Amino acid sequence: MNYRHSYHAGNHADVLKHAVLLRMLQLMQRKEAPLCYLDSHAGTALYDLAGEQAGRTGEFRDGIARLWSRTDLPELLAGYRAAVQRHNPDGQLRFYPGSPQLVADQLREQDRMILSELHPEDAAELRGHFAGDPQVAVHQRDGYQLGKAFLPVPEKRALWLLDPPFEQGDDLQRALQAMQAGIQRMRQTVIALWYPIKNQRELRAFYQQVAAAGLPKVLCVELAVRPVDTTLGLNGSGLMLVNPPWPLWEELEPALPWLAGELAQSGTGDWRLEWLAGGP
Repeated sequence: MNYRHSYHAGNHADVLKHAVLLRMLQLMQRKEAPLCYLDSHAGTALYDLAGEQAGRTGEFRDGIARLWSRTDLPELLAGYRAAVQRHNPDGQLRFYPGSPQLVADQLREQDRMILSELHPEDAAELRGHFAGDPQVAVHQRDGYQLGKAFLPVPEKRALWLLDPPFEQGDDLQRALQAMQAGIQRMRQTVIALWYPIKNQRELRAFYQQVAAAGLPKVLCVELAVRPVDTTLGLNGSGLMLVNPPWPLWEELEPALPWLAGELAQSGTGDWRLEWLAGGP
């Protein structure tokens, strides 16, 4: 595994993924009952945007940096920016919290999280960061197997971020199989699968497969910052949300077009919000 998220921390894909993830967690925490958060490809906890790796690509400049000083953020995005600001108390954007840190900041006493990271250096850094925290378990293992290994959880409520690096050609299929296995083991699991928007033909087939996969409720959320038929690389990203908590889809309706306009790198950007299975 060669992928290192530090090169891409805070980019447009992170903005979408982390804003939605945080809001799902907050909506689930409206109930006092405990929950367990699972992160399949956790990366590390905190990224230095002025460091060698993030500084080399500068992808955050077209992501979180565009939201940093805005005063007109939709509510869902304002909560996300506040979570990032917590790690930049002087008001200057320097550090970006990854999903493990964003969730750790929100954990209640009755909650816990299970993190999986296969890259040896990142796994070691993650383990050191959360050393001594009884609410956090870090595993160096194949993140696709997280559901089979730990579901069902004793808490009976789980939020699973499935966030593969998409280095292999079969990652979409493996992700779908992992979601199916997770739901079979604990049907009420809330799952967020992140995926890149690069190959439209492959994605159209994936939509059909997801719709026919027997998952209870699936909401497709996408953000494109460039025309999806360009060959420049990561034109956008999406989230397949299984069992999303109410009223997330209602809150996304104003947030997605705003994001598409503000994060567009070519043209006006685009967005999608569609139920592929079930619905409200």
